[in-house]
Amino acid sequence: MTDGASLADPLSLAAALIRCPSVTPEDAGAQTVLAEALTRLGFACTDLTYGRVRNLYARIGTGRPALCFAGHTDVVPPGNGAWTADPFGAEIRDGLLYGRGAVDMKGNIAAFVAALAGWLERHRGTPPVAVSLLITGDEEGEAVDGTAKVLAWMAERQEIPAFCLVGEPTSVATLGDLVKIGRRGSMTARLVIEGTQGHSAYPQRADNPIHRLLRVLHALTEQPLDAGTDRFEPSTLQVTSIDVGNPASNVIPARAEATWNIRFNDRHTATSLEAWMRGILEAEAPRHTVAFSCSGEAFLTMPGPEMEKLVAAIATATGVTPKLDTGGGTSDARFIARHCPVAEFGLVGSSMHQADERVPLADLRALARIYEGVLDAFAT
Repeated sequence: MTDGASLADPLSLAAALIRCPSVTPEDAGAQTVLAEALTRLGFACTDLTYGRVRNLYARIGTGRPALCFAGHTDVVPPGNGAWTADPFGAEIRDGLLYGRGAVDMKGNIAAFVAALAGWLERHRGTPPVAVSLLITGDEEGEAVDGTAKVLAWMAERQEIPAFCLVGEPTSVATLGDLVKIGRRGSMTARLVIEGTQGHSAYPQRADNPIHRLLRVLHALTEQPLDAGTDRFEPSTLQVTSIDVGNPASNVIPARAEATWNIRFNDRHTATSLEAWMRGILEAEAPRHTVAFSCSGEAFLTMPGPEMEKLVAAIATATGVTPKLDTGGGTSDARFIARHCPVAEFGLVGSSMHQADERVPLADLRALARIYEGVLDAFAT
């Protein structure tokens, strides 16, 4: 793994984590590697396994944690892209560390551990405030047996922190240029419209479900859901699948199916959107079944003292004042927001989920310095 002295440099731990092929929901030893490193720093580590998913909760210091670092050791599969490096080899080439999870988000986790190593050394192993980590193995998958369940466990034990920083790769062009303070909600609808099959030459004897489906989709998409809000971009509805399973050009099918996804801002909730969609369906498709699922509501952490500390620490370390943003997809911050203020900040994410995912060693080390500054800020 790594020796104790090397923990102050995030490279060794990042490489060790990348070498664990922890494609969700498999752990492949990643949580053990991390727990061993944190134990050497004096953290008390708790393995929280739910179903097939391993999660780790670690803390040091007394009292309520002033700061919790949250993240995930699971990764997406390497995919079919043309890798020039072993996805789980942690190859270093031309000042870059290659591997699945290098930026999403094993590199960020290693940077936080490196920051802790330096911070604790300066405080001679006795931190001025309690600090914790919530690391799941179920962020890239169903997210059922991960962060949400660990948070429930934390709440029962009064371990909810004053502030949580999720190490997602939020930076866009340069390290430090963007912090996420919220995310849009996401919900999916799966619709089946029943019709009456018939010959296309005798439409009066049939009930064409495709025509009904087209009217439904037109009603859903003819007008924008909104024009955005002060902190969020406009909500969007995207049709992602239409299927009638009909190979014959002269047969009106008996059913038509469609799926769509809505990314919504804080003007809506899953409940309000569902009511709107049900009204359209009842008017245009009397015979239908629909299933709605919401993976997370829109959330926002309003700027305040904690956010000011985070922004100031980033600006001091990088010379860049980060933009506060709510764009992109979902993350486990949606679960954390129910319990405490949360923000997301980490490496430049341009190569995440791609072939040859990689991070500049300079950025990896710079992120550790930024995180150490964040620890200082939350210790005052």
